[in-house]
Amino acid sequence: MRNLTMLTDLYELTMMYGYWKKGMGRNRAVFDMFYRATSETTAYAIAAGLEQVIDYINNLRFEEHDIEYLRSLNLFDEEFLNYLRGFKFTGDIMAVPEGTLVFSYEPIVRVTAPIMEAQLLETALLNIVNHQTLIATKASRVVQAADGGTVLEFGLRRAQGPDAGIYGARAAVIAGCKATSNVLTGEMFGIPVGGTHAHSWVMSFPDELEAFRAYAEIFPTNCMLLVDTYDTLGSGMPNAIKVFGELRARGYEPVGIRLDSGDLAYLSRECRRMMDEAGFPNAKVFASGDLDEELIWDLKAQGAAIDVWGVGTRLITSQDCPALGGVYKLAAEEVDGKFVPKIKISENPAKVTNPGQKMLYRLYDSAGMAVADLITLDHERIDESKPLTIFDPVDTWKKLTLTNFKARRLLVPVFEGGRQVYESPKLIDIQAYCQRELDTFWAQYKRLRNPHRYKVDLSDELWMLKHTMLQRRQERV
Repeated sequence: MRNLTMLTDLYELTMMYGYWKKGMGRNRAVFDMFYRATSETTAYAIAAGLEQVIDYINNLRFEEHDIEYLRSLNLFDEEFLNYLRGFKFTGDIMAVPEGTLVFSYEPIVRVTAPIMEAQLLETALLNIVNHQTLIATKASRVVQAADGGTVLEFGLRRAQGPDAGIYGARAAVIAGCKATSNVLTGEMFGIPVGGTHAHSWVMSFPDELEAFRAYAEIFPTNCMLLVDTYDTLGSGMPNAIKVFGELRARGYEPVGIRLDSGDLAYLSRECRRMMDEAGFPNAKVFASGDLDEELIWDLKAQGAAIDVWGVGTRLITSQDCPALGGVYKLAAEEVDGKFVPKIKISENPAKVTNPGQKMLYRLYDSAGMAVADLITLDHERIDESKPLTIFDPVDTWKKLTLTNFKARRLLVPVFEGGRQVYESPKLIDIQAYCQRELDTFWAQYKRLRNPHRYKVDLSDELWMLKHTMLQRRQERV
């Protein structure tokens, strides 16, 4: 992992310098990362990026060339620059594991550290977690729309830069994509890679049949042929079926055909029929070409006979929702050895924060299905042997009393005293965990259109703290 210490906004460094000059640098503070909203159509997000956050923290140090560059800005004195030479993270971090379903205003990451250290983390942490969580969430919707069909991530050439392509593919696999076309991502993370040939392969031969035969000769165990270069049903499919027969005569079975354009619903049904009639019922129909969850949903509704979906541009760029909207806000600061809650107030109610050191719980019914999430103050404990009444933090008259329930803490320790205490699972295990998470949520919370709102409530104590602080602030104005 690269040293990304300088991947920060300038104001993080100027605030650090300000804390240093005012003697506040060692004051411990608590910051929460959370998101305010994804899009109008998505009720949840899939947390991703923690492994890269861990790498970032473990490589957090200012190199001498960084110090020289900062000196050239004429903003910082030599005493502060000398401090940066020995900088390292000494605080605590808690986070939800990758693959966890999370909702608006829930703390995804909690940082407790000297305020100078905690402040520096803001930009890079948001950059890493916002992006991967965004793409994982989009991929989850695409996989849901495929409804049992295989989804492959094919977005590298349209990703907004190499890092977006690499880590976007990683996030897509967390959410259920079975493979990626991105070879570097496959090498880095042990992700299966997949792909066939392009139209240029077919066009570079004298005719389509010769191109198909050449490909089958070179890749007899992985023969998937792109049939829409010239005429899908008039030449592409007849030539593919002829080559499939020749392949079988050599002792191999074809993988299938790929469609990249045209009326995919109609063409896929016809291709399926032609392969079945020719004796290749196990050959698959693969589709690509500017797909997303909405188009996949519509194609399936039209009876498209597509087994594998290659999804690129609209997934890797999260085209309909290009930013997650995650933020990093001060929640508490230590004064005389005790953490004092902090709250941000705004005329926009959506920007008012939840104060204090907090914990996040997921509540399950007796069948193991998620009922609600509860944000509490860190010292609070949930007694599963007693009924628990929760309420909507805005529409407080909406209440629910739970009995025979289970509560799970979602935030887990990642760093303690600057030392890593959490080991990232293998990507395939994160993917399996994400699927188990999704399975604990009823369909109404996951549907692609008009999803039901999942309950995210505040504990009585946190709700009272928040409203007491708001009232006190109003009284001062």
